[in-house]
Amino acid sequence: MQRLLAFGALILLFIVFSIASPYFLTFDNVIGILLATAVNGVLALGVTFVIITAGIDLSVGTVMTFSAVMTGVFITNLHLPVPVGILGGVLAGTLAGFVNGNVISRMKIPPFIATLGMFYIAKGLSLVISELKPIYFNDTPAFREMTMGSVVGEIIPGFAVPNAVFIMFGAAFIAHLILSRTI
Repeated sequence: MQRLLAFGALILLFIVFSIASPYFLTFDNVIGILLATAVNGVLALGVTFVIITAGIDLSVGTVMTFSAVMTGVFITNLHLPVPVGILGGVLAGTLAGFVNGNVISRMKIPPFIATLGMFYIAKGLSLVISELKPIYFNDTPAFREMTMGSVVGEIIPGFAVPNAVFIMFGAAFIAHLILSRTI
């Protein structure tokens, strides 16, 4: 019943916003909404696995920030190729998860305390490494093209859905496959 109520509330919001503004159902607005939720959507999928096991992870957002800072440092400061920089950022996040997992499982530290510690570690490292300055990808248009570009838009003109949205839906599909086999 809760699932139906949540879905019904979403449909109701959709109808209200569609009536309130003629621009709500435009292609550009829907893509904007999907793009704005892509990062949080992928993070929520990861946390879903933690919540299902009755755990908690307070460090998700700051570890994401740390991974983004490391990606920026690898690509802009060290001038590594974009795929290598992205892999470095993913590995930085993986390392944080590995540390969290080992602290929780081997040292028997409660997940709340362990991930709170990682929250502050990742936040501090992000601030120190970035020197409190934003990292711009102005010299690497390939990075922006990889995330904000549209592979589908090149195949189907006029259907320029950013790659980040497809990454979110791909991650959701993979999570669905994993969860449907384990539950």
